[in-house]
Amino acid sequence: MITKIGITAGDIWHYLDVHGKSYLAQIVAGIDTERDRVLMSVGWLAREGHIVVEKTGSDYQVYLRR
Repeated sequence: MITKIGITAGDIWHYLDVHGKSYLAQIVAGIDTERDRVLMSVGWLAREGHIVVEKTGSDYQVYLRR
C-alpha cells in the first residue's frame, strides 16, 4: 500500500505542477485513483513539506511549496 500512496503522491505533485493551485476536489477528480488514497498522499506530501494545504470555504486549496 505504501508504494501505491507514493506513486499517487507523485501523480499529485505532477498535477499541481501542471495546473497550479487547485481545490482538493479538483485533484481527486483529476487523479485516476480512489479518493482515500489521494487524501493519504496529500497528507504525506504536506507532512514532507512539499505542498501547502489551505482551508477555503468548504474545500481546501493545495499548491506546491516553492
